[in-house]
Amino acid sequence: MTKTNTLPTYFISHGGGPWPWIPQMRETFAPLEASLKQMIADHGAPPKAILMISGHWEEDEVAIMGAAKPPMLYDYSGFPPHTYDITYDAPGAPDIAARTLSLLQNAGISAHIDTDRGFDHGLFAPMEIMYPKADMPIFQVSMLKSYDPADHIAIGRALKPLRDEGIMIVGSGLSFHNLRLFRGGGEEASAQFDAWLYDAMSARPDARREAILKWETAPAARICHREEDHLVPLFVALGAAENEPATRIFHDVSKTLGITVSNYKFG
Repeated sequence: MTKTNTLPTYFISHGGGPWPWIPQMRETFAPLEASLKQMIADHGAPPKAILMISGHWEEDEVAIMGAAKPPMLYDYSGFPPHTYDITYDAPGAPDIAARTLSLLQNAGISAHIDTDRGFDHGLFAPMEIMYPKADMPIFQVSMLKSYDPADHIAIGRALKPLRDEGIMIVGSGLSFHNLRLFRGGGEEASAQFDAWLYDAMSARPDARREAILKWETAPAARICHREEDHLVPLFVALGAAENEPATRIFHDVSKTLGITVSNYKFG
């Protein structure tokens, strides 16, 4: 493949459910929408494709989306009927998926191609904002069910060469994800964890890595993440740029949701 400049990696919030298609929710997530649009504008020339790790796909071993035209996966419930007819018709990237499989296997990481998996809302919600024309090739790589930080940093490390091949690596999750504490009760815990995360991301690479390996010891860690599925995508994004600086590109103290969240760029 033709090499380009090394691309940064990202950890972003994907918001709640199919929010871009629900006016009231879109208003709530207006600061996130502005941030995602700015992220793409700041990036400049579009990447060749996007590899996204969503907090909504986990497997026993790493799975790689391989369909040329992935279907839709409406992995939410309780939303208006029209949100189950959403289409995001971006093409897949089977050739890059095959390259990704090779990189993982060469690093000793068990992986396989999944040609049936569809786009989940961890992908199609933010992508509707970032690339609304759905013309950017995109595919997903799953998390591991173990959520092990070291294993996911290693996955990111194995994927690092893609950054020199025009592929943007994006971890899509949320830095606070305790649904019981949305809209009340999460203010203090989310602020404490967000402050710890900022300090951890600002540390030198070895200290940053050590902090992530021990993230459960952070203030309010298990209040903010009863399960860490929405934090794990950060581990992969970090692993793909583990010796490079981190920049906080979004920081929001939501009056509506009562939580503090942040997004990061690596490299």
